[in-house]
Amino acid sequence: MNNEVQKRLRTYPLHVQQRLEELRSLIFSLATELNLGDVDECLKWGEPSYSVKSGTPIRMDWKPKNPQYYTLYFNCRTKLVDTFRELYRDTLEFQANRAIILPLNKPLPHHVIRQCLTLALTYQRCKHLPLLGA
Repeated sequence: MNNEVQKRLRTYPLHVQQRLEELRSLIFSLATELNLGDVDECLKWGEPSYSVKSGTPIRMDWKPKNPQYYTLYFNCRTKLVDTFRELYRDTLEFQANRAIILPLNKPLPHHVIRQCLTLALTYQRCKHLPLLGA
């Protein structure tokens, strides 16, 4: 794990750390499974950020002002969140065209988040397809 990211994760409450580490593990697992190459892990705007060459950056964070949620952020200039909203409007909550809001008091909708992360990690390959090929 990147030292800066590790230090940042330690600043979150333990239950939030566990959720963010679950997302981190899923990103690395998908990158390996899909043969996407190395994952660049760093801090962007003080938030853990992950990217591969075939995708667009994914960030994650938790804010004390909304303590019951943690968030996955995507580049607002992509079609990702609009696509997620079309596919999963009954399952996920969104923030404008840039984020998925996840409640801490509910289990991670693993299958749905896995699909969203896959689309983000392969965005350069699928950005021309309707609904990103989902």
